[in-house]
Amino acid sequence: MAHKEFILQGFTTRTHAVAVRELFDLPEIKKVVLSVAFVSESGVDQIAAELKAHAAKVTVFAGIRNDITSHQGLIRLHGIANKLYVVDTGSRMVVFHPKLYLVRGKSHAKLLLGSANLTLGGLNNNIEAGMLLHFDLANAADKAIVDGIEAQLAVLPTDYPGNILEIGSVAELDSMLASGRLVDEMAIPPPRPTTSAGSAGSSDSVARIKLKVLPIRRALAKAKAAPKKLKTSKVVAATKVGVAKLKPVPIAVGVEFELVWESKPLTRRDLTIPNATGTHATGSINLDKGLLPDAADQRHYFRDDVFPDLTWTATNASGKVEEAFAKFQLVLKGISYGEFDLRIGHSTDKTSKTYVQNNAMTRLSWGPMREYIARPDLIDRTLALYRDKAESTRFVLEID
Repeated sequence: MAHKEFILQGFTTRTHAVAVRELFDLPEIKKVVLSVAFVSESGVDQIAAELKAHAAKVTVFAGIRNDITSHQGLIRLHGIANKLYVVDTGSRMVVFHPKLYLVRGKSHAKLLLGSANLTLGGLNNNIEAGMLLHFDLANAADKAIVDGIEAQLAVLPTDYPGNILEIGSVAELDSMLASGRLVDEMAIPPPRPTTSAGSAGSSDSVARIKLKVLPIRRALAKAKAAPKKLKTSKVVAATKVGVAKLKPVPIAVGVEFELVWESKPLTRRDLTIPNATGTHATGSINLDKGLLPDAADQRHYFRDDVFPDLTWTATNASGKVEEAFAKFQLVLKGISYGEFDLRIGHSTDKTSKTYVQNNAMTRLSWGPMREYIARPDLIDRTLALYRDKAESTRFVLEID
């Protein structure tokens, strides 16, 4: 009889990523079959080494047309798996949803069956349940189960030729991206709040759940510079600017946003929460390296690539300190608090100590948003900055 182990990822230290890797401990591996609803590049990365070691024996079935499986994830799989099938039900109302990981050796097989998709959330970050089964192929009952799983999956491309397609080239995945059946991980919808809140009260004081598995952040690619517009950014002469009291304005959300920056875990200083009575709060946050790739230079990135279409104004006679204002929607833990006009400051002084030491040259002032974000329950969460792809002067700030 098969040996069984239950995995409750998050509430225990056991993760599905570790369990999937352990499937490959079998000697003389003959076949590897994966069936998942959702695929992301960061998910594939969690088990890429094991898949590559047995690439000629790997078959993958992956769901598409689900607003989650990504172009990047399937390109990564296509470069590894011997056979990659995409399952397109032809309807957003019917989702291909089975999640299983099967590795068959000469005398034994291992199967992981449960809720974990081939994503970073499924394999590590989410609360997921799964059953790890170890089969002895010398046992007739065990062998029959493994043979049955393989057989039922093997006939799917023949039984459903219009919906289960073998990927032969990256061009096919490109076409699926263009038709909307795959998503681009760098072009994602903005946060979709389930509700909204108009005040900064403490009605949502739920702390982030502390699981026994540390979350892994996916790699963040450097955003492309915003397309040039007829009316380009400009720096005007230094003047004394009076700042009017700013109030939230109605939300105006674009169809599609791109993630352009993520912070490391937020500190009290980032959230402008004084450490002690009498301690001065900065009122702003450094737009620093965060989770940007090593190749990105944060000293220039925000001014040149993230905010180039704002109107920049010199704030001193030297012209080496600039400011601009932009509209930012605030989303905290899935709740929208409206849209605010916030100030961005940037130093262009390449001789300064800050520049030479490769520190942040751009700061975002919290302004009227401060009363919403100066909350202890937001400490150690992550701040994500999204830019509207249709209107590059509008942004979303999400803390989750």
